[in-house]
Amino acid sequence: MAASIYPDYPPDLSPEQRENLLFTLNDWSIAHGLAVRPSSTFVGEKTDPSGVLAVTAPVTLFPSLFPNNLFSHAKALQRAYNKLYAAISMDEGWLGQIIQELIEVDEFIASLWDIHLAVKKEGYVQDLSLGLFRSDYMIHIEPSTSSSNPQIKQVEFNTIASSFGGLSRQASLLHRHLLSAKCYPEHFSLIPRNQQTSPSIEQLANGLSAGHQRYGNSKSSTPLPLCILFIVQSPERNIFDQRHIEYYLQNLGHTVFRLPFDLVKTHTSIPASNPFRPLIYTPPNSPSISYEVTTLYFRAGYSPNEYTNSTAWSVRLHLERSAAIKCPSILTHLAGSKKVQQVLATPGSRHLERFLSDPDILDPVRRTFSAIYPLDDSPAGREAISIALDPERSKGYVLKPQREGGGNNIYRGNIPPFLKSLGDERKWKGYILMELIEPPAQRNSIVREGVVKTGEVICELGVYGTCLWSHNTDEGDYGMIHNSEAGYLLRTKGRESEEGGVAAGFGAVDSLLLIDTDEIEAKK
Repeated sequence: MAASIYPDYPPDLSPEQRENLLFTLNDWSIAHGLAVRPSSTFVGEKTDPSGVLAVTAPVTLFPSLFPNNLFSHAKALQRAYNKLYAAISMDEGWLGQIIQELIEVDEFIASLWDIHLAVKKEGYVQDLSLGLFRSDYMIHIEPSTSSSNPQIKQVEFNTIASSFGGLSRQASLLHRHLLSAKCYPEHFSLIPRNQQTSPSIEQLANGLSAGHQRYGNSKSSTPLPLCILFIVQSPERNIFDQRHIEYYLQNLGHTVFRLPFDLVKTHTSIPASNPFRPLIYTPPNSPSISYEVTTLYFRAGYSPNEYTNSTAWSVRLHLERSAAIKCPSILTHLAGSKKVQQVLATPGSRHLERFLSDPDILDPVRRTFSAIYPLDDSPAGREAISIALDPERSKGYVLKPQREGGGNNIYRGNIPPFLKSLGDERKWKGYILMELIEPPAQRNSIVREGVVKTGEVICELGVYGTCLWSHNTDEGDYGMIHNSEAGYLLRTKGRESEEGGVAAGFGAVDSLLLIDTDEIEAKK
């Protein structure tokens, strides 16, 4: 971690202030859905056999400091990133070459590609794709130069199940409430001016609404009412995050249902005689009425753990071949693999120019890249392998697999023994090696399952984006119909934690307290 660039923060709390702050935080959070289902280690099955209890989501006591200019820069880049990953998903030839490098070492990626080939052979019936994306960044301070200016560097780009848009907005509202309720010390007056409320609930819902409306009329032989269908995990600890978006869609007048991934084939069908292949959903609680699905929102189906048998793969194929607009499609899911990020970000790579030709867009995007390397037989790959196997040189890197969700990465000195434990060196191709981002130090307190921990923390900023595009590139801007930045997520973790996933148990939801450049310069 780099030295702090921030003024002294947050303020100290007296025991009475701390008690009142926690009491108010917990009550407000439960009342406003800043909540998760409790983990089994916190509330056992005997205590909650029906799985109906809720606890406050992991959250910070204070909003965290973040440079105003870097926040504005990250937001300004999102539409370009949306366009980039939409373009990658449409370039089947280029994406296919990248995926071919993984097929022999990554069965999950290979199976996703096989679904695309199967649907392509039959013929796609839906040329629209929807993305609810999130580009994750950390502030980087070059450790070798004490006077270097902070900059944002991309951690990863998420194309499927980009979570916490619902809880992000609630966390920013919580911190605003704690100020208005006089829970913070009296001299703490920065929040009204600089604390940022995230519009992520309404903006993500608006993205789904754009797909729903663009679908058009029912394609069934006898027209059916239309709906949006959330494909979810069961059980789902992070259900309230999803519910906020669901309820906003319902307030817009849309019919929304939730369906566990493993029950898809039980409650949906595609009429064999209909060449448009509409996806028909029959709610188990109301079997007399069937609905035609316009838009599939995947909050499941992103992890190999969900594909334990051939039935699970048949579910994904069933959904992909339907007329419903997928969020995301298989190709968009694959575009979000770490291998694609590596190919774009390897020093000297010219692949980015294939998709972004305008230097006013291309150059700012490229400057957010950290150096990322393959572990293969290329010159860059051989150098990366040399670094990864060296106990000293590997301390500046993180090893990443082609996986979503927290808890999958290997850090620093753990990299050499991990690679050796894989045995077959061909498996190394399934990983990328990324230079570690060095974020500045700051302090905060994290509340998780009633326990407060205070100390140095690291913040990760996620910027959401929504886009709807057509694979018919004569439509819109190179196929782009809708393209918008859609709010932010701030996740904060203790300095000792390498991972940042909230649902995986590593981080906490936070909100931004923006500070200006002059405040940072005064610290130097």
